[in-house]
Amino acid sequence: MSDTHLAQQTLAREATVEGRGLFLGQEAKVCFKPAPINHGVVYYRTDVADGGQPVRIPALIQNVGKRARRTALRNGEVAIETCEHCMSALAGLGIDNVVVEIAGPEVPACDGSARPFVEALLEAGLETQDQPRRILEVTEPITVDEGDAMIAALPSDKPGMQVIYDLDYGGKGPIPPQVFALHLQNGNYIDQIAPARTFVLEQEAKALQDSGLGKHLSPKDILVIGEGGKPIGENALRFDDELVRHKVLDLIGDLALVGAPIQGRIVAYRSGHTLNHRLARRLYSKYRAQRRNSLLTADGTIDIRRIQRTLPHRYPMLLVDRVLEMDGDQRCVGVKNVTINEPFFGGHYPGTPIMPGVLIVEAMAQLSGVLLSRKLEHTGKLAVLLSMDKVKLRKPVTPGDQLVIEAVAVRVRSRTGHTRCQAFVGQDLAAEAEIKFMLVDADQE
Repeated sequence: MSDTHLAQQTLAREATVEGRGLFLGQEAKVCFKPAPINHGVVYYRTDVADGGQPVRIPALIQNVGKRARRTALRNGEVAIETCEHCMSALAGLGIDNVVVEIAGPEVPACDGSARPFVEALLEAGLETQDQPRRILEVTEPITVDEGDAMIAALPSDKPGMQVIYDLDYGGKGPIPPQVFALHLQNGNYIDQIAPARTFVLEQEAKALQDSGLGKHLSPKDILVIGEGGKPIGENALRFDDELVRHKVLDLIGDLALVGAPIQGRIVAYRSGHTLNHRLARRLYSKYRAQRRNSLLTADGTIDIRRIQRTLPHRYPMLLVDRVLEMDGDQRCVGVKNVTINEPFFGGHYPGTPIMPGVLIVEAMAQLSGVLLSRKLEHTGKLAVLLSMDKVKLRKPVTPGDQLVIEAVAVRVRSRTGHTRCQAFVGQDLAAEAEIKFMLVDADQE
């Protein structure tokens, strides 16, 4: 139930949590289901259909939408609001792989803590899987700040994630200073963090309700903090320092969107969701770079002969040399070794050879074709390019470079596919694009 687990974990059985959302106040039902290795945490909005299927939203920082005072995941116009307490519970228990089906626009608030989620997940039981966890090791300091607030990730030799949070509103602030330290490796999340409830200052509560949010709540349902840092009304604190503990709870949930357990020390001062997300984005970039580097030294998943059995392309238009990793039918990583012998360098440009950007995008499209072929119903079909959006060429690719490409499935249907791709040279992003395909029978080409 903590980062002491070296193997990936999922649930043994299904678990369910129901209730009204914190901000929108609508009823919702969340069902947690077991998932295979390397699946990660993926949400499905079962009350919203896209092509007859629930909308799929992986719990990754790249899918976070801009919101005030909460964390929301989105896929296009469809969102899942206030997921941080749920994410915190999953991370606190060390659950790597799970399907989270939600019927409603917002995760239930319950009592404002992560405890109801923890209790439901523990009742379902955890199951160890036959695959090691993918750990993000913080190897260099990363700091983000805004005004007086700051959050940093620092290297640490200790396993697991350590968090130190300093909640300080200043000498004349409504809440006395509180500091809390947690080491997830010790397995103390369940008792020390999960019960801590969300809180709001009295003047903030009025402003939120005036704007139409949280109108169903009263000081009996949520900690509304008045003078001296004390709850108003009939509510009482569960811990003397419950407020800073909840800040730690939120931080754990937000950093879980990196997609991997973190080994490092997190130091935060007055940080909220916005700064947490900024740090998570920086860490996510580092994690992906670490994964690419480890893949380059490992045996390839799919060599050129198997690629040729999947793609119709041949010399000089086959632009994927090897597939390094396949995460089911949702993500793959491939490589294109760029040499001076490439036929296009003779004319692009003489004396200053640069790989044409259109061919970099073509390489990303070909890798997407390999990914889309993993869907059983697409076997024997070709991915024919329909459109390219958000194309950006950020770095010249020259002879001797090794182009590492990542393709992620955004939406795949029986006749169409949509992927999000990025291409890197070393640590540098060289290109990115979103690509859409029509999937046609091979004999129609």
